[in-house]
This record gives sequence, structure tokens and C-alpha cells, in this order.
Amino acid sequence: MDFINELISTNDTGSETSIYMVILAMLIATGLSLIITKIYQVTFTGERYSQAFVHTIIMMSVIVSVVMNVISGNSGVAFGLFAIFSLIRFRSAVTDAKDIAYIFFGLCVGMTSGLYHFDLAIILTIFASLIFYLLYKFQYGKGKDTQILKVTIPENLNHEHLLDDVFDMYTESYQLRQVETTNLGTMILYTYAIRSKNTTKDKELLDHVREKNANLKVSLTYLENLNE
Repeated sequence: MDFINELISTNDTGSETSIYMVILAMLIATGLSLIITKIYQVTFTGERYSQAFVHTIIMMSVIVSVVMNVISGNSGVAFGLFAIFSLIRFRSAVTDAKDIAYIFFGLCVGMTSGLYHFDLAIILTIFASLIFYLLYKFQYGKGKDTQILKVTIPENLNHEHLLDDVFDMYTESYQLRQVETTNLGTMILYTYAIRSKNTTKDKELLDHVREKNANLKVSLTYLENLNE
């Protein structure tokens, strides 16, 4: 404890901090960001896992801890640095909305470590990591993803409410997105955006739609796959 207290001590004027303090902040930011990335790996449910993203969280946490030490108490430098950061753009799109939370998580840990609020940084890491894990473990808020349903219907069977009873039975919500003619105008292609009920099986939904459209082509696509 005496060693730690010596590390976090400042000089008599209080205007400069010990180099050991900066090193301690970087070490704590590194250790806590390793915990963050481990939780990220355990709770990852997306389609595109990236080792580079994991490394980025760690490096951002460490770098921000130093940046916070530089700009602490100097508003001019702070505005200058944030003006530079505003020019930075991510070269790759974030594929999972949860990744944004992990980026912000790592930044906050780096900021609190850089301001030498080590106790707060540790509490934040433990508490937020626990929340992330519990949300993943109990699948809180789980629901079916939005899907695109395309149904080909013969012109002689065409009417606006042909599939309403099927949608009422198998979906939470549905919306007609597009109507177009096909096969020289003898067929109508309907495109719906739907959210199936949790108990709905895709095959059951497709089978009941085929009963309505004379067993013509039906396709069901998840929106996530459209962005690949």
C-alpha cells in the first residue's frame, strides 16, 4: 500500500504529475481493457468477429488514458485535440450495434484511468461487464429479426388482403414495401417487411403462404444478410 500511495502522489505544487503515475494509469487501463475485451469475446453474437476490433478497444483505452492526462486542466489543448479527433473516421462500418457500446466502454475506462480515478475505473469495469454478461446470459430483449418476404401471386388470385390471416397468425408486425408485375404481367410480386413471433418457424410460415399463392415462389431473407 505504501508503494501505491507513493506512485499516486504528486509534487508540492500539484501542477505536474509523476511519470510513474502516468505509467500506472496506462497499466490499469490495459488491464481493465483486457477484461472488457474478454467479456466482448464471451458475449459476441454477431456474424463478423474481428481480432483487430479487440485490439482497437485495448489501444484506444490506453491512448485515451494518456490523452486525458495531457488535457487535464488545459482547456486550450483539450479543444485542439477534440478538433483533431473530429476529423477521424472509421474505415470499416460497425456491423453490430453492441460494438459501439464496447467502444464507448473502453473509452470511459481510459478516461477515468487517465484522470487517476482508478477506483471508479475498476468499479465501472466490473459493474458494466456484469451487466453485459447478464444481458447475454438471459437473452434480455430477444426477438425475431426483421425479414423480407417476397411472394409471387397469380394475377387471378391477386387481392390486397390475401395473406392477412397468415400474417396475423405468424407475425408480430408486417408492412407492404413493394408491388411489381412479373412474368409478362401474369404474376404479381409482393415484398413485405415482417417480424415473426418468437414461436414462429420459418418453414411453417412459408408453407402457409404457399397454400395461398398456388405454390409459387416464396423467399424469406433476413435484413442482416442484405447488408453483407
